[in-house]
Amino acid sequence: MIRTSSYVRQSLTTRHVFQPRFISTKASRINRTQAFEEERLPWYRADQFYPVHIGETLISRYKVVGKLGYGAYSTVWLCRDIKLRSHGGGTIGQDRELKFYEHVASLDSQHLGQAYVRGLLETFEIGGPAGKHLCLVHPPMHMTITELQRQVPSKRLNKDLLNGTLSNLLSALAFLHDEADVVNTSNSMSYITDINPSNIMLTLDDASLLPAFEQAEASDPSPRKIIDDTRTIYGSRKLGLPKDSLWGQPVLCDFGEARIGPGPHRGLIQPDLYRAPEVLFEMGWDSSADIWSVGV
Repeated sequence: MIRTSSYVRQSLTTRHVFQPRFISTKASRINRTQAFEEERLPWYRADQFYPVHIGETLISRYKVVGKLGYGAYSTVWLCRDIKLRSHGGGTIGQDRELKFYEHVASLDSQHLGQAYVRGLLETFEIGGPAGKHLCLVHPPMHMTITELQRQVPSKRLNKDLLNGTLSNLLSALAFLHDEADVVNTSNSMSYITDINPSNIMLTLDDASLLPAFEQAEASDPSPRKIIDDTRTIYGSRKLGLPKDSLWGQPVLCDFGEARIGPGPHRGLIQPDLYRAPEVLFEMGWDSSADIWSVGV
């Protein structure tokens, strides 16, 4: 999976120059006057998003095979790793999330909870028409807990899945909150400030879903809105359902709002539904805000 951001420190990434684009003649076209996908975001600005095109190859390695979704400041794509002949997920997104992953990597930890924090495989920089963008390469993931709930008639998780999700989430938080002791400094503790079911994803245990996704995109291309010669907005495509109930493990994802340091921190964090009292009352907050989100 690959994700994309407008500004990034050059010393941390490989640079890639903007290349010509690929246009499918089979896909349905969205009217140019209609807001589509990330364009619906109230704060959307085209120059904040790298104009990814399905079929292009990034840094001569990652071939974009389809769009998985988008976030507040990023888009998410399934890519085929030409070098390793495997699939990866990419987010073209936020510099802040890279700083989080750098910090976690510096811990050199053996904590079991690290297995329940989404990993980062590689980062690189690409240059687009409006500037530089950061790409984060992750292992491919399946659906979010929110999406899984929608698959169930009751819209609720069963007891076993709920217990497993909570166990993994608490293990991940134990790793993120307690690993300051490993480096023995007062400013190395991580806090996650956006814990909600949409930021907990299932690992992908059924590998057949990836070539199936690629084949579906090739035979029935996603709808798209062509803006100009360099920019096209693509419709997102979901992965299929796994065989034999291979749902994978719940893993904590999306660290664009993570904070590093013991606190207290200031500022508005968390979605409205999961917002801790100390945040609502504009008081200083720390890792206890994460535990409130889990309880809610």
